[in-house]
Amino acid sequence: MGNTPSSHKISAQDRAILDMKNQRDKLHQYQQRITVITDRETAIAKECLARGDKAKALLALRRKKFQDSLLAKTDAQLETLEQLTSNVEFSLVQKDVIYGLQQGTSVLKQIHAEMGGIEKVEKLMGENEEARAYQEEISEMLKGQISNQDEDEVEDELEALDRQVNGIEEEQNISLPKVPTAELKGDKDQAKEQKERARARERAAAQASEPMLA
Repeated sequence: MGNTPSSHKISAQDRAILDMKNQRDKLHQYQQRITVITDRETAIAKECLARGDKAKALLALRRKKFQDSLLAKTDAQLETLEQLTSNVEFSLVQKDVIYGLQQGTSVLKQIHAEMGGIEKVEKLMGENEEARAYQEEISEMLKGQISNQDEDEVEDELEALDRQVNGIEEEQNISLPKVPTAELKGDKDQAKEQKERARARERAAAQASEPMLA
């Protein structure tokens, strides 16, 4: 009787569920560990702004945004896979699940590489040749990896930190005649759109000029 084969056979669906659980556990571990990195990147941005180096501050915030977006996208993907693996007709979505898990493994490796240790993060504000080479490498890597919306959010964060670090306060306490709320909202939206278009033009101009640089 001891040699009777087990009646329970591990199915492809069981394996997919286990793989997905392992990926989610690993992602949660990375989320906790990478917080130390992103907190330091924010601190570096503040330090750079305090000494007037907006370029390095922007690079630190762009890298932080990239890391945050990687974690968010992977989390969303795993949530989708979780729904697929619970599908009664698993055989119909099996290929999609397997492909999704393969993609998840690849992104998790990328996230792991992004953690890299605090010593690498410190290079974002360095001035020596090695630090500058690392900054160029990160800047090159981020090209095309961040959406225009994310870029705008990074610019907004940079401006907010600049106000915080350098004591630039928006005029809030000046008594002005009351203006209809709808009009204020319209002006604010228009100003935001103009700012976003200006930023997009600046990014496009910067990218267009890069091939000409020696």
